[in-house]
Amino acid sequence: MKEQKQNFWQELKKRNQPILALAPMAGFTDIAFRQICSAYGADAVYSEMASATALFYNRENDDNETLRLLRWDRTKESRYLVQLFGSNPEHFALAARLVCEKVKPHGLDINFGCPVGKVLKQGAGADLMKNLKQARLVIESVLENSQVPVSVKIRAKAGDVSALEFVKNISDLPVSALMIHGRSLNQGFIGEVDFDLVKTIRPYFRGLVLINGGIVDLKSAQNALELSGADGLGLARGALARPWLFEEIKESREIEYNRDEILKLLWRHAHLLASLKGEGALLEWRKQACWYVQAWPGAGQLRSRLVQVSSLEQLKNILQDYGLNY
Repeated sequence: MKEQKQNFWQELKKRNQPILALAPMAGFTDIAFRQICSAYGADAVYSEMASATALFYNRENDDNETLRLLRWDRTKESRYLVQLFGSNPEHFALAARLVCEKVKPHGLDINFGCPVGKVLKQGAGADLMKNLKQARLVIESVLENSQVPVSVKIRAKAGDVSALEFVKNISDLPVSALMIHGRSLNQGFIGEVDFDLVKTIRPYFRGLVLINGGIVDLKSAQNALELSGADGLGLARGALARPWLFEEIKESREIEYNRDEILKLLWRHAHLLASLKGEGALLEWRKQACWYVQAWPGAGQLRSRLVQVSSLEQLKNILQDYGLNY
């Protein structure tokens, strides 16, 4: 395997504090949201899932859609990982080289946990986790073609393959970090999270272990760390509604944003995204906006207006109607 250069995971480990990462979420962890979470204290942020196959077949185009998806700002984002999905080791090999050359992230991550049907049909995501032989070949191909740390994201179980069985299958490989979603593929995003499995896996994995799933506030974060003994947390849906969750955990104090503060954050998020990707990107932002206000009493009317936003001026008028002064 190629020697990996600076391993930022080990640098984070030396601080003797739980590592807090923004977990990868398709359609959510774009450049704007990564910058917001970085500002709130995320130690590492993951890209949206990028197709290794798309990179393979568009390798001659330096401005292809997938590479545009992976653009980032080194000055405003924490340690940045590009997450790849697919099933073909040859595609992963080229994608790893291409991303390291063109995108220059701090690390590469391989998705073995996505439960979405269109991903599973490609033999990717959690479906690839079921195929131990193929999964190992994919990991080896990325390790051979990357000089940045390589990590993987898995589930508690996919089909008949448990997280423990998966980890035993790659225990000799120099994988730097492992993020485990503590629910099975069958559970999807609902149900009890198995935090104890981190302790079961420890003897067979040399790298860092992060637990993911069901972490929505300070109490659930502290509970996950205590029960799992993990090196850190992967925050996903909990961060969509409350990106300041990173700050809460680091400072061990509950932080409650009032309505005006959330409205200001809505505006900040939309304005940042439009400045980075144009107002057309507000179509993507709509679903993120709904997460911010989901717990508000009578939020249905506001959500119905937010999902129609297509310009900053339109959003500004809506927020002014709700009492936000600029």
